[in-house]
Amino acid sequence: MQWTYASLILMTLCSARKGLASMRVGVLLLTSATLLSAACSRPSDVAGSGQASSVVQQIHSAAAKAADLADPASFAAARRGFVAAPEGQIRDADDKLIWDFDAFDFVAGDAPPTVHPSLWRQARLNNQVGLFQVSERIWQVRGFDLANMTLIEGDTGLIVVDALTARETAAAALRFARLHLGDRPVTALIYTHSHADHFGGALGVLSAEEASARQVPVVAPAGFLDEATSENVLMGTAMVRRAAYMYGSRLPRSPVGLVDTGLGKAVAFGRVGLLPPTDVIEASREERVIDGVRFIFYNVPGAEAPSEFTFALPELKAYCGAELMGHTLHNLYTLRGAKVRDALKWARYLDEALAHVAGAEVVFNQHHWPVWGAADIRDFIEKQRDTYKFIHDQTVRRMNAGQNSAEIAETLTLPDALQEHLNVRGYYGTVRHNVRAVYQFYLGWFDAHPANLDAHPPVEVGHRYVEALGGADAVVAKARLAFEAGDYRWASELLKHAVYADAGNIAARELLAQSFEQLGYASESSTWRNFYLTGAFELRQGTPETGMDRAAMIDLLEHTPGERFLEAMAASLDAETAGDLALTINLVFADQDESYVLRLANGVLHHWRRAPDLEADATLTVSKAFFLGMVTGGVGAADLLMSDEVDIDGSRIDLGRFLRLIDKPAGTFPIVTR
Repeated sequence: MQWTYASLILMTLCSARKGLASMRVGVLLLTSATLLSAACSRPSDVAGSGQASSVVQQIHSAAAKAADLADPASFAAARRGFVAAPEGQIRDADDKLIWDFDAFDFVAGDAPPTVHPSLWRQARLNNQVGLFQVSERIWQVRGFDLANMTLIEGDTGLIVVDALTARETAAAALRFARLHLGDRPVTALIYTHSHADHFGGALGVLSAEEASARQVPVVAPAGFLDEATSENVLMGTAMVRRAAYMYGSRLPRSPVGLVDTGLGKAVAFGRVGLLPPTDVIEASREERVIDGVRFIFYNVPGAEAPSEFTFALPELKAYCGAELMGHTLHNLYTLRGAKVRDALKWARYLDEALAHVAGAEVVFNQHHWPVWGAADIRDFIEKQRDTYKFIHDQTVRRMNAGQNSAEIAETLTLPDALQEHLNVRGYYGTVRHNVRAVYQFYLGWFDAHPANLDAHPPVEVGHRYVEALGGADAVVAKARLAFEAGDYRWASELLKHAVYADAGNIAARELLAQSFEQLGYASESSTWRNFYLTGAFELRQGTPETGMDRAAMIDLLEHTPGERFLEAMAASLDAETAGDLALTINLVFADQDESYVLRLANGVLHHWRRAPDLEADATLTVSKAFFLGMVTGGVGAADLLMSDEVDIDGSRIDLGRFLRLIDKPAGTFPIVTR
């Protein structure tokens, strides 16, 4: 399955903990201590791919006994207000499968041996699909995509909150809701934040023509448009490749593959677009009356998303927490790769939310299911707040005591009062990797040990370790002993070096794949599970044949400022080939009244928005649409020379030399091999 730029915006990770000393191994994620403890009592009996070892089964057994995973209150809440469920599949105009409502039918009953029982609980809760009434005049459509679509009844129509990831799923969700609520017009579209699973399906909710003709308000938080487009273009290739691991896009939907993502079942891969906001909430608190409904918006930027707001609906006694809160611990650092988030700011926003929910009888968020009742709402938000604050404060305390990120992550556990609250368990973001995020936020990548200041790259380290340990056969033999003892983390560490040293070592690859499988089966975290199992998959099946589908993003790229593309172009320059070449190129968007001067010198590409340089080596004049065709791969060299939408002045040879210097990575680079 191909990954689009939008896929990578999606937020987040999942959790692992350690706590053998307190005898709560069952409720914790996989660690060396728990593995070693289980291994001492019984040897591993894993027979191969698709089976959980006895070590993993003991971890699962302990976890099942350590908490009330039946959790009847949460299952009742997840089903509350159920109206109807959809059937079948969602397909695009070319009959490509976008979403299959039956794909996760296997997520029912007791947890299979290959899935952590706590994660299985979350997977079952997220498997409640359909239209739900939250309260009077408020509904949610869940299970059509990673996020929820919320519908608020206005005086004349439906106010849509968040448009899912893809045009196809958003259109299907709204169509399904209208079957039960009536064919009401969309009277406003609200984006809670700048992650694509909350805006990418906008054009499935409302066409640009209809939005313009009826002047439908599109409401978003400050900075939304810039944040929604910037990350995707500059770092899209790397993030999309890593996101395939995080969300398990190549895994089968099965007990030995993808069962959940922590936030929802999966990500929809369809056509991603955007309607630009017409009403931007700039202040920390602003009120609006939208189709007769009073909204109080609260901007909460720089925590879960760079641009985000929550809102209260006082007359409806409801509050939308967007993605600031949910039924999982979220990510301070997302495994797909992104800027680290501010844990202290996140905790502060949650503390402020306790005042914002005053008078609310229900809190609904844009993932998972709502929380009803003032006492439960307060407890829900307080536990979330205290979890982020605890991770922040205790990580900083240990940093100041001289511990590095690995040492803190290995030993820091939540106190019982938080750990026992299932809404802050690490199904998406984990304590272990969030600890590392806090460390990175303040101190960066360097742990201050001189040996780590200029370490060798992975392949070189692999060769040296394999040689130091007596050759590849010796490394695999030592790893097999660790594997048989249930120490899958150490087996993976040894085998990582063996595979880096020789990617063709079949024995090392297979044993590493088996180690990853057991780590995945033991993980409470969905994203950790997906990473491990995708690593195993690619060790056996290889990297994907194709990378991200840029063409699916064309509706979003149309609203991306030209500067974003030129920043990405500069970051794609093949500086080694460029050498000492110096060129000046004018780029003119004829239909946008925009022109840029591009200057290549010293292996660096700069750009300025200004009138064309009369001394430039070449001037390329194109339409914005044609340029986007170049970006997405729909336009080739012949089109550049022959199209009526192109005008080239100056040296065509120099222009060709310049364009050949811009790398076009396929986005299929290896991760578990090199």
